[in-house]
Amino acid sequence: MTTTSAPARPGARVRVQKFGTFLSGMIMPNIAAFIAWGFITAFFIPTGWTPNETLASLVGPMIIYLLPLLIANMGGRMVYDTRGGVVGTIATMGVIVGTDIPMFIGAMIMGPLAAWIMKQVDKLWAGKIRAGFEMLVDNFSAGILGFALAIGAFFGISPLVTAFSDTLGAGVDFLVLTGLLPLASILVEPAKILFLNNAINHGVLTPLGIEQAAENGKSLLFLVEANPGPGLGLLLAVMFFGVGIARASAPGAIIIQFLGGIHEIYFPYVLMKPILVLSVIAGGATGVATNLIFDSGLRAPASPGSIFAVLIQTANDSYIGVILSVVLSATVSFLVAAIILRASRKRDLAALEGGKDAFGSAVDQNADNKGGSSRVGELLGQGGTATSTTISNVVFACDAGMGSSAMGATVLRKKLKDAGVAGVTVTNKAIANLDASADLVITHQDLTERARGAAPGAEHVSVENFMNSPKYDEVVQHIKGQQS
Repeated sequence: MTTTSAPARPGARVRVQKFGTFLSGMIMPNIAAFIAWGFITAFFIPTGWTPNETLASLVGPMIIYLLPLLIANMGGRMVYDTRGGVVGTIATMGVIVGTDIPMFIGAMIMGPLAAWIMKQVDKLWAGKIRAGFEMLVDNFSAGILGFALAIGAFFGISPLVTAFSDTLGAGVDFLVLTGLLPLASILVEPAKILFLNNAINHGVLTPLGIEQAAENGKSLLFLVEANPGPGLGLLLAVMFFGVGIARASAPGAIIIQFLGGIHEIYFPYVLMKPILVLSVIAGGATGVATNLIFDSGLRAPASPGSIFAVLIQTANDSYIGVILSVVLSATVSFLVAAIILRASRKRDLAALEGGKDAFGSAVDQNADNKGGSSRVGELLGQGGTATSTTISNVVFACDAGMGSSAMGATVLRKKLKDAGVAGVTVTNKAIANLDASADLVITHQDLTERARGAAPGAEHVSVENFMNSPKYDEVVQHIKGQQS
């Protein structure tokens, strides 16, 4: 079995993905806290479902202290484990106390920065501490550094982050007041197809949306990226007017995308025919415009972007606007995609009859362009023949490690069980959390390059669709062949 090596230098898109993943990695594990805050807000504020002045007193401290500190702790842990998380949290208190607005951006800066500084300080005396003094030095060095960074953040970072946050907020307000916010879809939707969806939503829109929700009780920014309507419209068009594998798999993809909230499932359908990105841009812009017109929004982030999560987080006065934004965005996306697919249907059918499925061909070509394998057999050995590496730990990896990778792991787990294959662990992780324990890493083809860099010693397989890739059967047969 031939192990593919990581590229010497990652491309610009990969670097942007990694940065975006780092930002979203601070938010995603704490989404439950945001949802809890959203429920408390929805129930107990004066305009909530069951107003309660006493319990409403939880809202302010949670958004001012709890949520930013959770973000800072996670950012610090990503850089320097628990020690980095503690120092990052201490330093972030300086930013929080130094301003009167929710410091999500400040937390995303100070958490990782403080952890990195702590890591460099520890290197200064690594291996030089006398036995018995390790705990004393560790605790006092972290405490003194946290003390200094908190004061520095109060006087130095807090004013800068406040000015930056005010500038971003003013920019969003300008787009809202001028009615230009729908144009954001021109950037957001193509970026989603490049797997920057979590970075955009949780790295940029969620912090800004939380600040708006704290002031107004809701924000439409939570629906700029998370609206499931554009993806639903595209998949419906593929289901009615597509051909081959794309058409056959679209109904299942609709369930995963619209009800399950895993938007990554529709990305390959756009990649098969890139001009289809116009449909989701039009749908996204329509949804944003609808929320602008009806002044509607969500109380907290909808994550995952399921219609159920969207409705649960919808503000009391926004149900009509939010529901219409989903319906109208799906309608517009469907109509634009239908026109595109109908115009090329004869050509696609001819190609299909000639033995070339546009969906599969585009996938294979894209895998080659990204440096990924388009044939599992080439990577794992022909006919399931045992190779030098015995596969006992399979890891599905995606951007956040929670959505599409979990779905793929479930599918492969079932296939292995049905084939009578035992002794193989199948898990899902974020690409950033990959380590040397993985024997085989399965990723979407657009993420394989990053996965190779994170786990260079593992075998890597690229798939175009986590839900029903034919490569799963080849992986199962290969592992079964190893055990025979």
